[in-house]
Amino acid sequence: MYDREIMGRTYPRVHRLLRLISVIQSDRKLRVSDLARLCETHVRTVYRDLSTLRASGIPCDLDADTGGYRVRAGYFMPPVELTFEEAMAIVALLEQVGGHDQIAFLGVAARAAEKIRSQLPPALVDALDPLDGHVHVDLARGMSDGSPRDVYDTVRQAIARRRLLHCTYEAVRAEGAGLDRPFELRPYALWYCQRAWYVVGHHSDRSATRRLKLNRFTSITPTDRPFAIPDDFDLRADLGNAWRMIRGKTRYNVAICFDPDFSDAASETRWHPTQQEEWDGDSVTLRFAVDGLDEIVWWVLGYGPGATVLEPAELIQRVKQLASATAAKYTKKKKRKSD
Repeated sequence: MYDREIMGRTYPRVHRLLRLISVIQSDRKLRVSDLARLCETHVRTVYRDLSTLRASGIPCDLDADTGGYRVRAGYFMPPVELTFEEAMAIVALLEQVGGHDQIAFLGVAARAAEKIRSQLPPALVDALDPLDGHVHVDLARGMSDGSPRDVYDTVRQAIARRRLLHCTYEAVRAEGAGLDRPFELRPYALWYCQRAWYVVGHHSDRSATRRLKLNRFTSITPTDRPFAIPDDFDLRADLGNAWRMIRGKTRYNVAICFDPDFSDAASETRWHPTQQEEWDGDSVTLRFAVDGLDEIVWWVLGYGPGATVLEPAELIQRVKQLASATAAKYTKKKKRKSD
């Protein structure tokens, strides 16, 4: 009975839904009565099928100009010719990054991977199958990004429509007072960095471009007021030579020598665009031109005694102070235990 039910009801409906998608894409002037005739069903059934397609994420909209239904432009891409290497790279990245939620709000990438697989020639699918489960991409991520989906969508739409946002934001002490007051934001770009999403844009209270973490917005409301993204805005230029994302006002020439036990590990990663290396036997010295020292000092401390700052003097002093403060904490603990 189960098999008869599937063959008698489920399969015809699946075929009808596929047929419905096909005819809608082929002609944007088809009304519900036309769709019912072409799919050999009733008008009421077509309405139910359209609701099913929308519920599954396929945007079948009524075109007010033609009175016909259409699949929203850009939802389906035309077939493309991929080599084995291209298909493997795209599917691996989409499935790993999107399917495993390594970057918040990119889960749709996993659905894209399914669509790409469905369009590949059988020979490519056969070549990809043995690799399933044997290609892994692990990105650094926090316990939870915590950015609400509606904040991400609101910012994305505001960028697309070039509309101001009215916001309040939970400040942290390091950012200074005043950021929790209402302000207007001109969003220029969404940016995923250091395990979280940020919006980069002009902050009205600060009269400057700011990078604001999405999960710290306490309210964010779109307005109808238009704005223009400056022609010369460039995220990389805005970051300058920051070590990661905090750009200091002063540029420093930094030199750090790594002991032999750490030299290979340190030199095998491209830590900064300005990176240069100098080898002296089994030790390596990495040089950078960095705007600000607030971020790189913690990176140096992460290597402990395996890294020695050669210059600048300001960074040497900060590392010494922080290392001494760290050692002092453990000394205090030992004293408490002995007491």
